[in-house]
Amino acid sequence: VDKDALDTQVKDRKIQEAAEKARNEALANEMKQNDKIMCMLEERQKNYIRNINKAITEFQKNFQKPETRREFDLSDPQALKKDKPARLSDDDPRCTVSGLQKFMGEDLNYDQRMKFQKEQLREWSLQQQRDCKNALADQKFADDLYDKNRIALDQKTMEQQRKEEENRRAVCAATKDFNRTQAAELAERKKLEKYQKMKDDMDEISSLLQGDLLSENPEQAVSSFGRHRVITDRWKGMNQDQLMAIRYSQQQQVLEKLRLKEEERQRDAEWDRQSIQAARAQLVLERHQQRQNRERRQALDNINSELSQEQKSKNIYLKEEAYSNFPTSQYYAQFNTTSR
Repeated sequence: VDKDALDTQVKDRKIQEAAEKARNEALANEMKQNDKIMCMLEERQKNYIRNINKAITEFQKNFQKPETRREFDLSDPQALKKDKPARLSDDDPRCTVSGLQKFMGEDLNYDQRMKFQKEQLREWSLQQQRDCKNALADQKFADDLYDKNRIALDQKTMEQQRKEEENRRAVCAATKDFNRTQAAELAERKKLEKYQKMKDDMDEISSLLQGDLLSENPEQAVSSFGRHRVITDRWKGMNQDQLMAIRYSQQQQVLEKLRLKEEERQRDAEWDRQSIQAARAQLVLERHQQRQNRERRQALDNINSELSQEQKSKNIYLKEEAYSNFPTSQYYAQFNTTSR
């Protein structure tokens, strides 16, 4: 396995993931900003509609009261309370011969009422004109605000792209520096770990060798009731000389094993050396054989070329000899025959 190539692929993947993460975060921030702008515009639109509805309600409440309607008397809930009896007394001036009290359009405040209605209509018309102008102004303000926000958003997008490019270059440079630092730290850490592991192994081996378990110290089996008594689960049953003999035997076995491993290593190295020498000798022999074959082929080509030249010269010589010995009369006869 090519570990360096795999490490390089892992580093490239991390760089790509970091760049992708930065780009996603930038897009997320941009989407959040766009959402905020849209929320502001929607809130402004809701406030605008709410103000219009409120103005309409206020207008209806102030200028379009039910009491001002012409047919309000038909549906007035207080009509019975407000109504006067048809006749208050015998001399009530309303009681005419026909019994009719009043006709529409013949009331005493007809002029004031008509003037008030005209003024009310004029106010309604002016209010509608003002509302229309305000609506147009609000629409224009909203359009201008949308254009400004769009331009600002485009500028922000360009700035974000530029920052993203700069961040990408900075991430690449930082990644390279980080990779160098990580490589140096990894090498140093491996070196320290190797040294610490070797030290821990040596300490552990020394501790085990010097401990009571492997050293089989007979003192740990001595009972508190006297040295002539022992603790059965700790008694080793061997004296110091026997332990020394066992340790010496173990050391001899270790040395013998190391010697056998060294001999095996030397034998493998000798075998590898002989194999390499045999391969080199075989390669040299093959090259020498190829060189000899090329020389033989070249010599054979030279001989064939010389023989070919000699054969050509001999053929030319034989042809010239044949033409020089050919009779003249026979030549003319053959010439005439050929002409016919």
